[in-house]
Amino acid sequence: MLATRHWDRLGNGGLTFTELGFGAAPIANLYRAISDDDAHAVLTAAWDAGLRYFDTAPLYGYGLSETRLNRFLRDKPREDYVLSTKIGRLLRVSDAASRDGVGKWFDIPSRVGVYDYGYDATMRCLEISLERLGVDRVDILYAHDLDVFNHGTAAALQARLDEFMAGGYRALLDLRDQGVIRAFGAGVNEWEPCQWMLERGDFDIFLLAGRYTLLEQEALQSFLPMATARGVGVVVGGPFNSGVLATGPKPGAFYNYDPAPEWVLKRAGHLQKVCAAHGVGLVDAAFQFPLRHPAVVSVIPGGQGVSEMAANVAAATAVIPDALWQDLKDQGLMRADAPV
Repeated sequence: MLATRHWDRLGNGGLTFTELGFGAAPIANLYRAISDDDAHAVLTAAWDAGLRYFDTAPLYGYGLSETRLNRFLRDKPREDYVLSTKIGRLLRVSDAASRDGVGKWFDIPSRVGVYDYGYDATMRCLEISLERLGVDRVDILYAHDLDVFNHGTAAALQARLDEFMAGGYRALLDLRDQGVIRAFGAGVNEWEPCQWMLERGDFDIFLLAGRYTLLEQEALQSFLPMATARGVGVVVGGPFNSGVLATGPKPGAFYNYDPAPEWVLKRAGHLQKVCAAHGVGLVDAAFQFPLRHPAVVSVIPGGQGVSEMAANVAAATAVIPDALWQDLKDQGLMRADAPV
């Protein structure tokens, strides 16, 4: 059975996460199309393995991820799982020629995403997500993609952060205070905006994608210590940095949603060599490393097939010798202050 972690910053009973969570972007035809039945089979394999935390977003397949989860969760007792989705984009109908996500999302509804982090848009976004998901509540709402990666420049991001704090943040506070949601935070690709928000608001949980991994630990500088001190939970997405820590440094390996640059391939090769010397798979070490940090409540790799889900379960349950972590530190491949 998968291990669990309980989070209760607010003293309201909190939430119990499985250490292995389910990132529901891949089942929404990310990079290639899969059938409804294939997506359902992956979700079933996850559930049967004991996984009970599911994270989705309107962006994933432009609604497809949430509607596929609807079919799967329909007969599951609501108290048996933790569910998160996101706010920050409203989906508008478009024609096929002008839809968003061409080349990234396949066989999806023709939609464009419109950024809106305001109060009313946040409430509307939740309402629509509840309809797509077919549930009467979600446990966590994340403000989605408040980062330079999505908004292009620091100035553009700052404008969106200001918009969010003036509107969407207040909506999330109201929803939490009214008991509609149990927790809120932000789901982003950079740790710096997480820290900016944490310094200015009463946040519960951040979903940080790809920035606390075997390859990258800069979040240890200030954000993760601050989260720990305040009892703020961290969900780690992208523990394999878009693939390279799962596949190893092979040709065509991906990093941060693009082909991996040479420095990433070289470093991943060094990591893989040290792991092999301890009889450990790189993918297993990459999954378990973030869980050594006390703020981390769950790690959510994706899975587009049953075999990938089985590999995620294997990584979550693999035995990692403590000597591996020390060896990585001794060789300068991991920050000395990384909790192991």
